[in-house]
Amino acid sequence: MKEVLYRHLAGKPMKILVIHGPNLNLLGTREPEIYGSLTLDDVNERISKLASELGVEVEFFQSNHEGQLVDAIQGAVGRCQAIVINPGAYTHTSVALRDAVAGTGVPTIEAHLSNIHRREEFRKHSYIAGVAAGQICGFGPDSYLLALRAAVGLVKK
Repeated sequence: MKEVLYRHLAGKPMKILVIHGPNLNLLGTREPEIYGSLTLDDVNERISKLASELGVEVEFFQSNHEGQLVDAIQGAVGRCQAIVINPGAYTHTSVALRDAVAGTGVPTIEAHLSNIHRREEFRKHSYIAGVAAGQICGFGPDSYLLALRAAVGLVKK
């Protein structure tokens, strides 16, 4: 699967899909003491700026609906070389997202604004971590920037 994916994308600029899960559209107003004061547009702007510096393209997708997130992951096959995903609360509940990540073979980095391992007990388990290339959490919006750098590094290997 990976060989077909990379052959299809050969010669095209590197494209990374950034997926924001449920409630991330509320950034800036939702629990700013945990998630900060930046809006989702602010976060995307920072990601776009870094992507430009790194010479890669980014595409953004946000949804509060599990099936739409699964569709976005599957839709990355043949279009994107990597995925950065903040699955939000679906991190801790969604076998469907886990299976989509595992099934596509697209290298995926899991990112979280807060340190999920220092929060409520139920947030400490991630269904995604076991199939992702890595997990970055606890650095606020910089978690996305670190994840983008990691994704670029993975693809360049």
